[in-house]
This record gives sequence, structure tokens and C-alpha cells, in this order.
Amino acid sequence: MKLLWKCLFSPRLYKVYKEGPQDALYEAQGMEKWGDKVITMANTILNITLYTSPFMCMYIYKRDFFTIDETRLIGRVFSSIGCILAFSFILRAYGRSTNPKYVKFLQALSSSMNDKKVYLSGIRQFDFEFHAWPTTFSMKSSGRAPWFEQNPFNTTANSELPGYQRVIIQVLAYVVTHTFGLRLIYPGSMAILQSMLWGPLFQGRTHLVEDFDGQRSKLLTSDGNHIDTMFVDMRNQSLPSQGKILVICCEGNSGFYEFGIMTTPVKAGYSALGWNHPGFAESTGLPYPSQEHNAIDAVMQYAIEDLGFDPEQIVMFGWSIGGYSAAWAAVNYPVRGLVMDATFDDLLPLAENQMPSSWSLLVKEVVRSYVNLHIANLVTKYDGAIRLVRRTEDEIICLRQGQLSTNRGNYLLIKIIEHRHPEIMEKPFAKENLLRLVALQDPQRADYNSALVPLISKYMRDLGSSHCTPLPEDHFVSIMDSIETENN
Repeated sequence: MKLLWKCLFSPRLYKVYKEGPQDALYEAQGMEKWGDKVITMANTILNITLYTSPFMCMYIYKRDFFTIDETRLIGRVFSSIGCILAFSFILRAYGRSTNPKYVKFLQALSSSMNDKKVYLSGIRQFDFEFHAWPTTFSMKSSGRAPWFEQNPFNTTANSELPGYQRVIIQVLAYVVTHTFGLRLIYPGSMAILQSMLWGPLFQGRTHLVEDFDGQRSKLLTSDGNHIDTMFVDMRNQSLPSQGKILVICCEGNSGFYEFGIMTTPVKAGYSALGWNHPGFAESTGLPYPSQEHNAIDAVMQYAIEDLGFDPEQIVMFGWSIGGYSAAWAAVNYPVRGLVMDATFDDLLPLAENQMPSSWSLLVKEVVRSYVNLHIANLVTKYDGAIRLVRRTEDEIICLRQGQLSTNRGNYLLIKIIEHRHPEIMEKPFAKENLLRLVALQDPQRADYNSALVPLISKYMRDLGSSHCTPLPEDHFVSIMDSIETENN
């Protein structure tokens, strides 16, 4: 009975690692299988009902279903459904309690955590619902900010507007950001997209665990979010100069560690730590800048305190919008280097380019007040080794398709050179020459005799590809070698 009771509320098991093909799921048998089907079907119907509830209530009201007799009928229907669900839960629990694989999993999950390393080694043999995963590393709670600091109308991006217009824009910006705006900026936080990608996410996670001995962990941030991470340790499996370097990977706005940029450093022989943004896949929360800061802060502390890497052994690797989190970490920790692939300087020009010009005031308010991802401002606070990768066929961060001169990565590079080499930028026409040279590809630029050419080549290199093409391992190794040379 004790085992049956545990199985009643235990998590769903997806896979027992290294048993059968990589794409093979844990198969429920007999009563567990039928109970699972009923529960899954009921959950799907419930989700559909929640989204359509306003229309259903209107229909019920118009059909005059709110009479006493009809209410009793509806009550009996729901009571019957409840009984069926309760019976299904009992069936599933009994089926689980008689399945040796599930019992083995449950024993590992419910065992003592006195020896944390042994406990984690036991549960990492399984893939299961992440809400049941124990917290591996916790940050100290930051507490709740005072009410006046949480006031969304404290600041405005359109201060030049008359008071009544400014208030209207602020209210609209708040509503837009907290309904669909943030999800348009970070599509990976959409539940429907995550549901569609469940299979690839599962397969990618399995690939990292079975092929590279990946270690999954749950981190608790200072604001209470749980961050899903995956660590691949290459310290004992590759050259010391590579495996002892940890590459922390920050994904794009639709990227997940399961099938994102993490495999590039791993295949190149480096240790790697991937994580999912707040609200992405199994990570909780939403990717507001403050939650992003707390998430990457927890990842950094986990890498230092639990995994045993010094900040000087860590290289931040950010792709696309992930360059913001990577740059924030580089500013706040003395890391070895910062690599930003297909990253832009500022979100605002890209957002304005995608929206009608009549929305410009609203777009500016949304970005500057709630999602102010100004990467160029961040990198001016970082003086360590930095490398940019520009995609020459980038279709995402170019304001005009096919025009390399409109790639927003150009302006990120310009900001870096202006900050680090003011003596060169003070020369006459330096800014104009830099704009002209940056708009060219590497082979074209080599024909010019200018002091700016070696600076551009030092901080940025071109890759002839589109925005989402994986960065080749040899390209990444070359970048890491240049960072190593600079540090030495």
C-alpha cells in the first residue's frame, strides 16, 4: 500500500537511459498504460476547455443551461468524470507499482540525499517530469522589491510627449509586454511551440546524456525560478588546455540547450554548460531582463561553486539574443573571454524594423521600459578578450535582406572599437572609414591599407552562412585559440 500510495503521486517517467535505442521512450504496460491514456486525454480536454471557456459559458447562458435541473445534470456529469479520473489514477499507480523499471526509478528518486553525488548519479539514469527533479543548487533569495521599485510607470521612454499621451503609451506598453510582446521577442517561451518541440527536445537531451555523459541539474535562482541545465565534463576526456575550459552557452530567442549551440564546444573538446532561459522548456519564469540576470547569475555560481571552475577558466558563448546574457555575465564576472555569434547591438532598431512605423512610440516604450536588451552598452563595461562572429547571409539581424552594411553586428563592433581604441577614433574621418570598412567582407577589406583593418579582424570574423546555421567546430576552435593567445 505504501508503494501504491507513492506511485499515485509520483512523476511520469520518460526514459531509462542506455536501455534500447536513443529515441525509445519508457513504455507503460497494462493498467498503467490505460490509466495514462485517460489522464492524458482528460488533461488535453481540460487545456482546450480553459482556452474556450468564455465561449462555452456564453453558449451555456444563451441555451438557458443555468436552471436547477440543468445544473444538477452538469454536476452529475462532472462527478462521473471525476470518478473515472480517480479510478484511472489508481489504475496507473497499480500498474507502476508492478513495473520493475518504474519501481527502480522511484527508489532512486526517493532515496536519501545524504551523499548528494551518489543520489544525483542514481536519478540521472532516468528522464522524467522536471517538476519532480530535486534542486541541485540554490541561490540566496533576494527578497521582494519595495512596491515603488516594482511600479512599471516609474520610467518612460517617451518623456518628450505631453502627459496624457505618455500615460496612454505607458499603459499600452505594459499590456502589450505582459500579454504577447515578450513572447514575440522570445518565441521559445510560447507553450504551443514547446509542445510541438517536445520530441526534438527529448531526443536532444538523450543525445547529450548518452553520447557525452551529460549531467542534468535544476538551479534555484534568487527570484525563485527553476533553471534547467546540462553539463558535459571534458576535463578527463580531452587535452588539458581544452577540457579544463568551461564554455557557458547562452541560446537564442528560440534556442534550447537540447539542440542548440552547446554541441559545438563539446565536439571541439571543451567542457560545456547549457541552460534554458526562464520560461523555456522546463525552466520556470519568463525571460524579462531581471529574470535573465538572475538565471545567468545562478548558472555562473553553480559553475564556480559546484562544478569547480574558476571564473578565469570560463568562456561565455552567446548566440543571437543570448549575447545579452553572455555579455551580462562577462561584465559581472572576471571570465576568460566572451564569444558572441550572430549578435546585435541593440534590440530597438530590430524591433522598429519589424513593426509598422505608426507603432514606433509604442515599440520604443516596450523595449526601453521592459525589454531593454542594449548589448552594445554592456560590452563597453567589459575589457577582456572578446570575439564576434558575423553571418554574411544573416536574415534576422540585417535591417535589409542581403545588405551586409545593415547587419546590426556591425554597430556592436563599432561600439567595441570606439570604446577600446579612442586614440584611433579621434583621427579625422575615422568613424566614416570604420563604417565603410565594416560593411565589407573579410577578403574585400584586406585590400585597404588602414589601421582599422587589423582591429576589425581582431574582434570580428565572417562566416558565410545564415543566422541559424550551427557554428563549425573548427571555426570555434580558431576563435578559442585567439582568445588563449590574447590572455597569454
